[in-house]
Amino acid sequence: MRDTAINLQAFPEQRDLIDHAATLLGKNRSDFMLEAACDKAKLVVLDQVFFDLDPERFRQFTDMLDAPPAHNPGLERLMAVNAVWKPDPSKT
Repeated sequence: MRDTAINLQAFPEQRDLIDHAATLLGKNRSDFMLEAACDKAKLVVLDQVFFDLDPERFRQFTDMLDAPPAHNPGLERLMAVNAVWKPDPSKT
């Protein structure tokens, strides 16, 4: 049983459109909105963790991941900076 409320405000035209679509699918407004919102949420999450590549592009992608990193002087300078919360080893 669902026991958590999700409240939102809508324009009457939006509510009417949602109600019409829900009716076409034989659903009530809450079921329709919850299903639509969950479908969209899943797409957003999947878009952050999944991407589809053809075999050649996948090979190129894995080759780039497996290659040694390029020389990056800026990153080297950053990594050489002592964190303010760690004692400086040269002063001990």
